[in-house]
Amino acid sequence: MAKAIKLSDQLIDDAQRYASVNHRSAPKQIEHWASIGKIAEENPDLPLVLVSATLISLEEIKSGQVSEYEFG
Repeated sequence: MAKAIKLSDQLIDDAQRYASVNHRSAPKQIEHWASIGKIAEENPDLPLVLVSATLISLEEIKSGQVSEYEFG
């Protein structure tokens, strides 16, 4: 069962702004930030842009938005 946690008003306000731009709910935006933060801590040598691109790629695979790469 999920526990209720207290978050700062500033974090919630920031999440609501970013969530609106990214078509997410504020809780989903905070989950997104937490996911990126966890990945960044586990892989300190990876640049943020690579982490973000990898997450986007994984979502594209899940939604079937991929095609076979043709060499040459």
